[in-house]
Amino acid sequence: MTDAQPLGGITVVSLAINLPGPLAAARLCALGARVIKVEPPTGDPLNLMFPDYYQELTAGQEIRTIDLKDTEGIEQLRTLMAEADLLLTSMRPRAAAALGLPELVDEHGLVHVEIVGFAGDRADVPGHDLTYQAAHSTLLPGTMPTVPVADVLGGEHAAFQALAGLHELETRRTAAQGAGDQDPHGRHDGGIVRRVVLDEAAAWAAGPARHGMSTPGGPLGGGTPFYRTYSTTDGHVAIACLEPHFAKALASLLGSEHEELERAFAAEPTAHWIDFAAEYDLPIERVALG
Repeated sequence: MTDAQPLGGITVVSLAINLPGPLAAARLCALGARVIKVEPPTGDPLNLMFPDYYQELTAGQEIRTIDLKDTEGIEQLRTLMAEADLLLTSMRPRAAAALGLPELVDEHGLVHVEIVGFAGDRADVPGHDLTYQAAHSTLLPGTMPTVPVADVLGGEHAAFQALAGLHELETRRTAAQGAGDQDPHGRHDGGIVRRVVLDEAAAWAAGPARHGMSTPGGPLGGGTPFYRTYSTTDGHVAIACLEPHFAKALASLLGSEHEELERAFAAEPTAHWIDFAAEYDLPIERVALG
C-alpha cells in the first residue's frame, strides 16, 4: 500500500467482529488505509466458523489480540487510538459505553463508525441478519436467505460512512491549520460519530420487494417467463431477458409462454444454452451451485 491510494496515511482501529465490520474494514483496507483489527482472546467468531472467508476479509490487516475486560487492555487500546484516525465498532451502545469508547473517541478526536442493530430506543436490542430481514419482508417463510443482505449492505454503509466521516475530519483539520491551531488533528473539537443501523440497511435492501418488484409473482419474482430460472438436461440456467428487445428475440427463437420455454430448455444441456446465448446475444447464465 502507498500514500497514493485514496486512504493512504489513514489508520483505522477496528473492534468489529462477525461480518458487517470486517466487510467495511476490508473495503477501507483496499482503499489504502492501515487497518489494525483488535480481537478478544477468543478471536473473531468468523475465523472459527469460516476461516477462509476470514482470511479473505482480513488480508493486509494487522491483527492484535487485546483483552478489553482488563485495565491493561484498555491502555493498549488507548495507545492505538492516540495514533488512529477512525474507530470501527459493531457492538451495542451500552457495551461501547462500558468500555469508555465515547470518551476515548472525543479525547482523541476520532471518526467513530458504530454499527448497531436498531435505531433510537431499540439501539440495545439484540438482533442478527435473519431477524432484520424477517422484519422487512425479504424472507420467504420456511426458507433461509442465501446472502446475509443486511450484514453485507450494512458493511457497505459502514465503509461509506467512514469516508464521509474522514472527509469531515479533513475539513476540520484544514480549518484548524488555517486558523493557526497547534493541533493539526483538530482533536480539541471531539469525535465525529457516524452510526450505521443494520435494521435500516435491511429496510433499504427491501425496497424492490416492498414495491412489488421482486416479491413472488413480481417482474423480478417469476412473474414473467423471460426472467426466471429453467431446468436443463444437466442443471439450470438463469434467463434475464427483461428488456423488450431481449424478450422479443427469445420469444421468436423458443416461444413466449412459460411452458414453451420450460420444454425448450429442458431438452438440451446447459452448455448448449450458454453457446445459444453467445450466438444470439442474450443474457443467459449457468446457475452455479457453490
